[in-house]
Amino acid sequence: MFLLGPRPRLCDWCGTWKGEEICSHCCEARYCSKKHQELHWHASHKNDCCQIPGSFNDSNLPGARKVFAGSSWPEYLIFDEVETPYCGENSSEQLVEEGDEPDDITQLLMDQFEADDDKTCWASFIDRVEGTHQVLRYCGEENAEPLWAESTGSLTSADIPSCIYCNAPLAYEFQVMPQLLHYFNVESDQDPLDWTTIIVYTCRDSCDKSISYKEEFVWVQLSTDTISTYRAISTPAGL
Repeated sequence: MFLLGPRPRLCDWCGTWKGEEICSHCCEARYCSKKHQELHWHASHKNDCCQIPGSFNDSNLPGARKVFAGSSWPEYLIFDEVETPYCGENSSEQLVEEGDEPDDITQLLMDQFEADDDKTCWASFIDRVEGTHQVLRYCGEENAEPLWAESTGSLTSADIPSCIYCNAPLAYEFQVMPQLLHYFNVESDQDPLDWTTIIVYTCRDSCDKSISYKEEFVWVQLSTDTISTYRAISTPAGL
C-alpha cells in the first residue's frame, strides 16, 4: 500500500494539467497555459476575480475548485503488459483456408482489399491490438515504429522534425490508442473527442534534463471518416 503525497493544484479551467500560471489579480486561480487562463477569464473569472478582497481565501472565489471546461476525465490505473510475439502476416490470403483455392469472386474481393491501403492498415491494426483494453503502447527500442491505424495521415521519417532544443533526431516513444475514448465515455458528447491514434516523438538524446516540462512532437491521426465529416461541416453552403 502506497501513501500518496499531496496532489498539485491543477488548472482551474481544464482540471487536467498542473496549474503553474497564476492569476495576477487574485493570485489564487491557476492555469496550465495562458490560453486556458484567457478562456476562463472570458467565461466567468473576470467577474469572480473582481469580487475578491485583498486577503484571499478559497471560500471567496465562487466555484474556485470547479472545472469550468466540463472536460474532467476519470482517473484509472494503467497496468503494464509485455506484448506477445506477433507474426506480422496480415495479408488477405489468410481469409482463405489452407488448401483451398479462392474462386474468382473471392480473389476479386481480396485484390480490392489489398488495393486499399487504409483498409489493409486498419486490418493489421485491429489484428495487432487484440481487444479493447490496450490504451497505450510504449517502446523504448531504437528504430521502433508506431502502429498506424490507417495509411492516410501516417508519417514518414522525413515528416518528423528535429528536437527544438538540441536539433537531434526525434524518435517514436509511445502512442495513445483509440480504445481510451471508450473509458472517457465521450460517445454521447455533442462534439466528442476522436482519434485513431496519438503518436509522441521525443528527443533521441534525451537532452537537457534540467527542464521540468519540455515541448515534444505529437501527431494526431484522425480517421478518414472523421476528416470527411469535418470538411463537410466547414464547407460553405452552396459549394
